[in-house]
Amino acid sequence: MNQEYTLFDRGTQAIFWNLNFDAIQRMLDYDYMIGRNPSVVAIVGPNSQRNFEKFFYGNKEILIPIYDSLKKASVFHPQASVLLNFASFRSAYEITKEALALTNIKVIVITAEGVPERFARELSIQAKKLNKWIIGPASVGGIKPYAFKIANTGGAVENIKLAKLFKEGSVGIVTRSGGLLNELFNIVSQYADGVAEGIAIGGDKFPGTEFVDHLIRFERNPKIKFSIMIGEVGGKSEYKVIEAIKNKLITKPIIGWCIGTVSDYFGGSIQFGHAGAKADKASESAVQKNKAMKQAGIFVPNGFNQLPYLVKELYESLTDNTVGNSSQDINIIDLPLDCETLVKTNKARKKTHFVCTISNDTKEEITYCNMPITEIVEKKYTVTDIIGLLWFKQKFPVWASNFIDLIIKLTADHGPAVSGAHNTRVTARAGKDLTASIASGILTIGPRFGGAIDAAAKYFKMAYENKMEPEDFVEYMKNVEKIPIPGIGHRIKSTKNPDKRVGLLKNYVFNKFPTCKLINYALDVEKVTTSKKENLILNVDGAIGVSLVDMFWALNYKNKDIDNLIQRGAFNAFFVIGRTIGLIGHYLDEKRLNMPLYRHPVDDILYDEESTIEYSQEV
Repeated sequence: MNQEYTLFDRGTQAIFWNLNFDAIQRMLDYDYMIGRNPSVVAIVGPNSQRNFEKFFYGNKEILIPIYDSLKKASVFHPQASVLLNFASFRSAYEITKEALALTNIKVIVITAEGVPERFARELSIQAKKLNKWIIGPASVGGIKPYAFKIANTGGAVENIKLAKLFKEGSVGIVTRSGGLLNELFNIVSQYADGVAEGIAIGGDKFPGTEFVDHLIRFERNPKIKFSIMIGEVGGKSEYKVIEAIKNKLITKPIIGWCIGTVSDYFGGSIQFGHAGAKADKASESAVQKNKAMKQAGIFVPNGFNQLPYLVKELYESLTDNTVGNSSQDINIIDLPLDCETLVKTNKARKKTHFVCTISNDTKEEITYCNMPITEIVEKKYTVTDIIGLLWFKQKFPVWASNFIDLIIKLTADHGPAVSGAHNTRVTARAGKDLTASIASGILTIGPRFGGAIDAAAKYFKMAYENKMEPEDFVEYMKNVEKIPIPGIGHRIKSTKNPDKRVGLLKNYVFNKFPTCKLINYALDVEKVTTSKKENLILNVDGAIGVSLVDMFWALNYKNKDIDNLIQRGAFNAFFVIGRTIGLIGHYLDEKRLNMPLYRHPVDDILYDEESTIEYSQEV
């Protein structure tokens, strides 16, 4: 066994196995309070998708790297001597074995309960052969005040302060129970000068190190005046301490108490909490062990309630100091409170960076415009009803909701040749995933592909509101705006070969809408444009744009509000959501067919390196 009397100092560095955010942050908070550098230098997370995690050190954020293996973390942090093994009982054994093989790791803390006893004994034997220390299994760890704190040992910051665990005292503590360890911290802070070191060896039947191992360390530590050992019913750990006292390996005073004396009042063998807290023999009962300890010269109280006074008496007899509650020697750095805590306790106001008025996921169930999702399902809201809630903060009447449904159906797809579908298919053939392939298609939506809905609504509405005659509007767009009329014209369809999608839209609007002012105006404009050329018809983008204006007029939207919707792209959003359905279909079709990488045929490209078209246009 290692002959050193201390396992930790102010320079001790630890590797944390498993991302236990709260436990790590508590360690860093303690480090900051006592003015030492961060003790956790690496995290091992084999299944983590991240390379680092952010933590607070005081009021500043620091990054702690995350590695996918313990070996890699050890290579990058060779000064780390402690592994905090927060793995489950299924994994704790293999991880500890791996840690024992690493030269730099000297101390391993195992928090998991229920590690198979055969494995626990094997780990203990192997560790002692290698002069390494195992604390646990089933341990909360321990603390060396003003040096190093393991995970959640000592509890929250306020308890750390009250128990004076930020400064080194003269009492060594070793227990099985983590809860009792915290209780002893409190007692020692009040009835002595504080803790020199406290270790919870763990509640499983075969801990990696035992009471005697740590008490012998305490014996060598000149700062420790006496020790406290709290055992429990079951096992023989206390007898090993008695043997060490007889052999003069331990000479410093020890206060000892074995929890579980009440078990003598029950018939048979009783299990008390911990896996190791069960007396299989009379000698393993708490009463018999307390009796044996007292005979060996250990200070044994008459009951746990007497223990504080025994601590006070022994401390004052060994140090000639009178225990007081003075806080003059307290010297810690105040830990900054995080913003979240201050806000919760009404001690600070925090400005928000986002405002959301359409949904809320902080309630018992998510709500859309203050309507619980269960109510939405129970009332059989349609997808278009949801669009109304999330886009426009209202449930549209049935006629308007069904019109939106019609738009989505009519815009869902227009074959594989249009730019959006083409891009999606080419990207899918390049081996990209769904999101990338769909994005490549959606990004082609604009003034020449689906993006004319907003523009058509804008210009037809402007002309109607300014009472332009259809002929005047056509001339205005030609001579003033100098652009083709958005929503007018089709490469294939014409008056002789009409677009049936436009026919379906017109039929619905004329039969279901309360008002049809703008679509009628657009059809009057169509008469003018088709008289010039038969394919200058009102196309599907134009029909949707003007019909949406009519819809919002009928819903009593003000002109200013409709203009804002158009400017923000809300009308074109209907095309985006509709066409996305088709783009997903094209992606899945390519994957279903398992098509190879696409390369455009060279005979479909005119190669003309001698061309001066661009330059001649500039001249």
